[in-house]
Amino acid sequence: MFDLNSICFILIFFFITGYAILDGFDLGVGILHLFTKRDEERRILFNTIAPVWDGNLVWLVTLGGALFATFPMAYATILSGFYLDFMALLMGLFFRAVSIHFRSKKEWKWWRMVWDVAFSFSSALVSFLFGLVLGNLALGVPLDSSHEFVGTFGSLFNPYSVIVGLTVVSLFSMHGNLYLLLKTKNQFNQKIRSWAKYTISFFILTLIATILFSHIYLDSSSRGFLGSEWYFILLAIAFLSILYVIREVYLKREGRAFVASCLTIVVLTAAYAVGTYPYLVFSSLNVEHSLSIYNAASSSKALGIMLVMAIIGMPLVIIYSIAIYRVFRKKVDVTTGGY
Repeated sequence: MFDLNSICFILIFFFITGYAILDGFDLGVGILHLFTKRDEERRILFNTIAPVWDGNLVWLVTLGGALFATFPMAYATILSGFYLDFMALLMGLFFRAVSIHFRSKKEWKWWRMVWDVAFSFSSALVSFLFGLVLGNLALGVPLDSSHEFVGTFGSLFNPYSVIVGLTVVSLFSMHGNLYLLLKTKNQFNQKIRSWAKYTISFFILTLIATILFSHIYLDSSSRGFLGSEWYFILLAIAFLSILYVIREVYLKREGRAFVASCLTIVVLTAAYAVGTYPYLVFSSLNVEHSLSIYNAASSSKALGIMLVMAIIGMPLVIIYSIAIYRVFRKKVDVTTGGY
């Protein structure tokens, strides 16, 4: 039976999964933004995410708040140790938001090109840094006996974390590609469909590389999961869902392909959670210096209050999200002003 700490751990990964699914596709749209050259087509890409991109960021804010409330020591260590990474991530989110709002203010070609590049680059940067943080937390970071980060900014850019960052970029690219298939039509839809073979192939290659690197780089204390039956079950489900994505794209059933992409994210997040449990921040210097769901947790009373707030609040957020996506469920056509 799960204790309160474990339930809060699951809650944290629920928020990570929600963010990856929802903000993942609009980050993917941004990554793919420069693949099209015509201004009209780029406006369509912007319009596909215009009603929902800012709401999707709520999941990231909620994730930060939940981590602070449930595991404050892990929150402090992660934010201080990855300070420059998070500052770069926040700058990426800032320029991404500004690009969406400023691009159409002027019709100058150079003006729109500047914001197009900023939008695409910042989307790729945010995706990569998100993966970089997850990769380092899985690999382990240098923590001393006081659970303080004693590494350097450069040490965070190790081969394993970099490949995890690239895997997140490729995953979001595929996810955004499938979302665009749902939201576009006519010849532009066919053009986006031609991208799918590249985004899916890129994701498969980086995922295989991540699996191989996991066996090479992860600490021996984490290898138990890599050889367990749960590892192979989750891995099999992930690859089956990817094959299903390929099948449904070929059959032009975009809705099912997008759902399968969401399932892929859920399975990979679950694999990450199971592989790192019960650690939140694994110490590469000494396993005893690691922060787990027990030595980094708030009091039982605080965890209980947080859980009650989540039980009350999360259904409201989910209902609101469903309502928004239902209202803006139609395909985008820039000639009619959007939806």
